[in-house]
Amino acid sequence: MPAEATSFEISDTVSAYLGLTRRWDQRPRHDLMLLWDEQHGWALAVETEPGEPTTVVGYLASEQVAPAPTVVARFVTDALTGYGTMAPRPDFPITLARNQLAGQLARYA
Repeated sequence: MPAEATSFEISDTVSAYLGLTRRWDQRPRHDLMLLWDEQHGWALAVETEPGEPTTVVGYLASEQVAPAPTVVARFVTDALTGYGTMAPRPDFPITLARNQLAGQLARYA
């Protein structure tokens, strides 16, 4: 994945964006993206036109806000092949202990 297809933000919350090279058969003219934030975890979504709301394909069902990359990759593959079941949007508690979140994320750096 090229660096220009990724971004992150650390402000009052933490979030990340990963542009994917694959497309979803239900919206084949639009790119896919993985979105992550500390409140909802990972979501697979369709890139939309500016000003349009994001079309979420599904959320990763996980007990952890930052699961292993292999878990996220399996989620994307399952979602795109129709084998996975999409979870409702999770709500993780936002922690002010940024060092705990940083420790979880550092495992995958």
